[in-house]
Amino acid sequence: MVVLYTDFGSDDPYVGQMKAALLHHGQSTLPIVDLLHRVPDFDVRAGAHLLAALATSFDSGTVFLAVVDPGVGSDRPAVVIEADGKWYVGPDNGLLGVVAARARVLRTWCIVWRPPGLSASFHGRDLFAPIAARIATGDPLTTELVECAGLEHPQAADDLAAVIYVDHYGNALTGLRAATVGRQAWLAVGTARVPPARVFAEVPVGQPFWYENSVGLVEIAVNRGSAASELRLAVGSPVVPEA
Repeated sequence: MVVLYTDFGSDDPYVGQMKAALLHHGQSTLPIVDLLHRVPDFDVRAGAHLLAALATSFDSGTVFLAVVDPGVGSDRPAVVIEADGKWYVGPDNGLLGVVAARARVLRTWCIVWRPPGLSASFHGRDLFAPIAARIATGDPLTTELVECAGLEHPQAADDLAAVIYVDHYGNALTGLRAATVGRQAWLAVGTARVPPARVFAEVPVGQPFWYENSVGLVEIAVNRGSAASELRLAVGSPVVPEA
């Protein structure tokens, strides 16, 4: 299975072009999952923390094709990592850094293969998708990859005390893991203080709160409302746990 994770959006042809490349270089029955194509535009840091959280719900052997690549066409490396049995293919620009930093078992390869006609602006289609397809189908990559010591652009394993994604409800996902914050902590968000709750039903309609979401992150919400609007939150807004 190949899981797509990009900042391409869904209105343009880029996702479809990557899927076509996956099927061309893999098998017609290759399962492809659209995990997210609304990663905050060009935001490698937010994308890295969100990817690390979302990947936890996938099985060993999953191949993630991750592309948030504002430096495409530059000399930034292209890499494959295997982290705790899951595979990640993408740019070495920090996007895979949180996954790598939190892995118990990690291997890293540089992609040295360059296909004929490689587009300088679309490595997702021409470089990463063929490699991801071949990993997913078990095709040996004996000359395309060279094992390397590690990522050139690593990230820390630490949490990120900021909003990393706003969903269509207006809920604000943060780079904080609930297990590290403590379930009784309040959050300082701008001029507001936000209390914890376990579920929406515990909170009056219109009241902001935070809860542990389905992938273990601190998520700020308003019951039947938009936390982004009510609290003026956007990607990058600081979120400070209070003791």
